[in-house]
Amino acid sequence: MKVAIFFGSISDKSIMKITAEVLHKFNISYKSYVISAHRLPDILSNTIKKIESEGTEVIIAGAGLSAHLPGFISSKTILPVIGIPIHCNNNNYGSLGGIDALFSMVQMPKDVPVATVGINNSYNAALFAIHILATKYKNVRKLLLEFKMKKKEKFITEIKQHLLS
Repeated sequence: MKVAIFFGSISDKSIMKITAEVLHKFNISYKSYVISAHRLPDILSNTIKKIESEGTEVIIAGAGLSAHLPGFISSKTILPVIGIPIHCNNNNYGSLGGIDALFSMVQMPKDVPVATVGINNSYNAALFAIHILATKYKNVRKLLLEFKMKKKEKFITEIKQHLLS
């Protein structure tokens, strides 16, 4: 396993599924966990120790509302943690459109770093994890360079088509 995906609630699954899909396209192995930092802190701590012993290299953690999951994980490990602030659609919680989760992640105290992507942007979280792994694994680097070249070529083609029409 190279990447561990954490999310605090089953309701986050649709957002976090995108992370798994992107990692799969790059042949990155992963395992996902649904563990609340607030409700199951002991289980979360034990799981972090377990994934470290299994060779996990990057952690992606998505959370909404107060979004303590990525910060809690970062406080327990030296592995890089990428946080995904999730917009909670449940109005019973007084949702702030994901801004609450975003601020919770980007305003981490010193010594507890969490790299944070945009609200619900699990796609970029996966790509960032791939960038990290590409510094170590040549096969991942090759796939990432090919991916970026295809995206660039597609963008140039779309611009040319738009300008000529």
